[in-house]
Amino acid sequence: MKQKTNLIIGMFIGFFCAIGLDQWTKLLAVRHLMGQKPYSVWNGVFELYYSENRGAAFGMLQGKQFFFLLIAVLVLGCAVYSISRMPATKKYIPLHLVAMFLSAGAVGNMIDRFTRGYVVDFLYFKLIDFPIFNVADCYVTVSMFIFLLLFLFYYKEEDLQCLSFRKKEEQA
Repeated sequence: MKQKTNLIIGMFIGFFCAIGLDQWTKLLAVRHLMGQKPYSVWNGVFELYYSENRGAAFGMLQGKQFFFLLIAVLVLGCAVYSISRMPATKKYIPLHLVAMFLSAGAVGNMIDRFTRGYVVDFLYFKLIDFPIFNVADCYVTVSMFIFLLLFLFYYKEEDLQCLSFRKKEEQA
């Protein structure tokens, strides 16, 4: 029980630190990049480029704030459910971290949507003309990529039965 409590406390601290880092970088982008020319970090490859995204990835679903709130609440609900069901053992630490960073990314962008009306984006890979993104987007993208790798190559079906909606006695 103490191990689970310590894990959850650590995850809360990590969750709020991750959100803090995301919000701090967005604040820096607003203060130093808004209204300025892009800042070239690596000429022709990577720039800090201020952008206001009123939609989702690649600017889709412009102005659908309620939809985004619903998705963020769903992500948080799934993460809390998953964390509450997963054992607090080393084997499940990667899944705990995926849930934490995925949640932090969802909340980080949700804070922007409801305080500013848009999400601040500022990271731009000019070389491949990739859409401009931010730290919260990195959390979500990397978390989902790692989740897929874990799901495909690390965990077996029986490892993930703890996440099932079935009662524990039915799983035996």
